[in-house]
Amino acid sequence: MTERRLPSDPKPHFRAHLFLCTNRRPPGHPIGSCFDRGAMELAEAMRNIFKDMNLDDSRANTSGCLGRCDKGPVMVVYPEGVWYAPRTPADVEEVLKTHLAGNGRVTRLLVPADPPPAE
Repeated sequence: MTERRLPSDPKPHFRAHLFLCTNRRPPGHPIGSCFDRGAMELAEAMRNIFKDMNLDDSRANTSGCLGRCDKGPVMVVYPEGVWYAPRTPADVEEVLKTHLAGNGRVTRLLVPADPPPAE
């Protein structure tokens, strides 16, 4: 990923910004949804763990569709644009501790870079 910031851009408000998809599609949708795969439980864990870690220079939010529900639930960390597919609250905690706090990667949870399916 190339740097898109210009020298004249204001300083970013956050060092890192994490989004967790909680999108809900209609029942029977062929792609499914992160919501139906347990995203709300993960979102609750994310809020609690993030708060306990005191990551004041970062932000964690739930979001609508991120376009990768076929791999969901998914989360993405910016500015790096690294995608994860956590399945448990422990996975969320590992991403927060390893990626946000430790500047590493949780390779077993990385989402492949293949193109998302057509909606």
